[in-house]
Amino acid sequence: MQIIVKGLLLCVTACSLLLANSYSHAVDVDSLEFNHGIAIFGTLKYPADFAHFDYLNPDAPRGGEIILSHPFSFDSLAARPLGESGAPNGYHLQNDPLVVRSGDELAAYYGRLAEGIAVTEDRMTLVFRIHAHATWDDGKPITAHDVVFTFKPPGNADSVQSFFDVFETVTAIDERHVAFRLNAPLNYNHITSIQYRPIIPEHYWRDKDPTAATMVPPVTSGPYKVAEVKAGRHIVYKRRDDYWGEELPLNQGRYNFNTVRYEVYREAAVLREAFMKGMVDMIDEDDIRFWSTAYEGDVMDKGWIRKIRRNYGIWVGIGRALVFNTKIPRLADRRVRKALTLSFAFEWYNQKLYHGERIRATSYWPNTILSQNGLPSERELTLLEPYRDDLPPELFDQPFGFPPASNDSEHREILLQARDLLAEAGWHIEAGVLRNSEGEPFTLEFVTQDPGNQRILLPWFWTLERLGIQATMRLMDISLFVNRIRYHEYEALIQTHDFLMPPTLEVRANFHSTAAGAIDSRNYMHVNMPVIDHLIEKSERAETMEELIAACRALDRVVMWQHYMIPVYAYDARRTLHWDRFGRPPHPKYRPAYPDGWWFDAEKAERIRLN
Repeated sequence: MQIIVKGLLLCVTACSLLLANSYSHAVDVDSLEFNHGIAIFGTLKYPADFAHFDYLNPDAPRGGEIILSHPFSFDSLAARPLGESGAPNGYHLQNDPLVVRSGDELAAYYGRLAEGIAVTEDRMTLVFRIHAHATWDDGKPITAHDVVFTFKPPGNADSVQSFFDVFETVTAIDERHVAFRLNAPLNYNHITSIQYRPIIPEHYWRDKDPTAATMVPPVTSGPYKVAEVKAGRHIVYKRRDDYWGEELPLNQGRYNFNTVRYEVYREAAVLREAFMKGMVDMIDEDDIRFWSTAYEGDVMDKGWIRKIRRNYGIWVGIGRALVFNTKIPRLADRRVRKALTLSFAFEWYNQKLYHGERIRATSYWPNTILSQNGLPSERELTLLEPYRDDLPPELFDQPFGFPPASNDSEHREILLQARDLLAEAGWHIEAGVLRNSEGEPFTLEFVTQDPGNQRILLPWFWTLERLGIQATMRLMDISLFVNRIRYHEYEALIQTHDFLMPPTLEVRANFHSTAAGAIDSRNYMHVNMPVIDHLIEKSERAETMEELIAACRALDRVVMWQHYMIPVYAYDARRTLHWDRFGRPPHPKYRPAYPDGWWFDAEKAERIRLN
C-alpha cells in the first residue's frame, strides 16, 4: 500500500506541466462559485458549516506518545525523495495538501489549505483559493506560487515512468488563487492526484534540490514537525503549538498525540519481539500463522494487548496473486492460463496455510459496489457488446467464479478439466512431460526475492507435475529482482494487486495497452486488449455513480475472465495488535483516521506495568 502511494506521488510530480502565465488571465475568479469541498459522484455529506467529521472524536484528550514501526531504512527528509526507500513514515504529518478525502464518502474531498474550490463551466479547470491565514512554520504565508512550485517536475523527472497525465498547466492567478487546467473534463483522477501532493514552500526549496538527500528538517505547514531523526533508526514528530489549521473543522479530533515516533524494524521477527516487550505500541500482522498462535502469555492474559480487525475500505484488492506475463508465448493463450488457475486448490491452501481465515478473490476490487457479480447488467452489456467476438462466450451467460476443490475427488475432476484445456491449446502429456507439437516441454519459472513464497509455490508445483509441467522458483537478491520487474523480464511472479477506491486512478497503469511493456509499469501481465482500453477510458470519465459502477464492473469482469493471474486471497480487514493504552474512534467505511484520530488514554495506560 505505501509503495503504491509513493508511486502516485511521483507520477503526479512527473506528469504535471507548468504553466503558460498567460492562461491565468483566462480565468475570471469573481465569476466562479467557490465551495468548501467537492464530490465527484453525488453530493457532499458535510455542509459548509460542519463542526467535525462524524468518525472523529472532537473531545479526544491531547497528550502522550505513540510508537509505531517503519519497515525499511530511510536516508532523506527531501521534499521529493527519489531513492528506493522514499520518505520516512509519518512524513505526511509535516505538510498540508490542498484538500483531504473524507473517510465515510467514496469520492468526496474537503478543503485543507484550500478555503474554496471552484470548477469552470466547461469542467476543464479547477481553481483553489488558499486560506488567508495559512502559513509556514517560519511565519511566511502559503501562496498559490507554492502550489505551482509543488507541481513543477523535478530536474530528473525523465527517470520516473508516468502512469497517467492529469494536468496541462498549473497557474498562479494571484497570491491566493491557483488554477489547474485539466487534460479532460473533471473526474476522480484529477482531484485525487491533487490530494496526494502535499504543498511545499517555494521560498525554502527554490535554491535547493528537493530530490537531493538531506537530513535537515525543512520548513513545513502541517500539524507536526520533525523533532528528532536518526537515519535508518528512528524519526520523531512533535505536535506544533502554532499550527495554522488547528481550528479547521476537518482537523477536530485529529493529531492528538504530543509526539509520534517511528522506529525502524527491518525484520518481522524482531518487530514482533519488540512489540511484545512494549517497545512498539501497535503492529499489523499479515501472517495468519502468527496472528492465530504466536501472541500469548502474561500480557495477553491480563488484557494489556488487544487484537482487533481494522477495515480500510479505501484500499482493496488481491493480497497475493500468481501473475502470468502474457508476452511469454505459452502464457499468451487464455486456455493455458485458465488451466493453470484451475489447478490451484484454494481450499487446501486456506486450511493448511491460513487457518481457514482467507477469502478467495473473484474480483480485482472484491467486496465493493464496483466488483463484478452474477451476470452482466444491461449497462455492462451496452459497453461489452461491440467487443463480443473478442471475449469468451461464457462471460455473457455465466457468473464468474472458481469451481470448489474441497476434497481430492473434486480436485481430480478439476485437474482433468485443466488437462483438456491444455490439450485444446496444443499441449499433450508424453511420458509424463507436457509438450507442444514441436516437442518443447512446458516449463514455468517464478522469480521472487522472498524465500517465504516457497510456502505458496512448492505445493502447487507438485500439483503441476501431475499435469506434466515442470515449475521452478528462482530466488533473487532485491536489486536483481527489482530490475527484472522494472523491465518485465520474467515468466511469472507473486504480487499484490491493490487499488485505491474507486480504482480508476490506477487501472490505466495496471491494464491499459500503453502500459504494456513500459519500463516501471504496473502492467505486470502485459495486458493489451482494445476492450479493456475502452472500459478503462469509460471508468476514468464516469460522471455519475451509475456510469462508474457499470464501467468498473464490466472491466473487472473482462480481466477476471482472462485469467491473467491466480488470486491466492483477497484483502480483508487488517489484523492489528496494540497495547491497550489508547482510545480510538469508530472506523468509517473508506478511510480511517489512523493514527491521526487515536488518542492516549492515561487511565488505561496506568494499569499497564512493564518491568
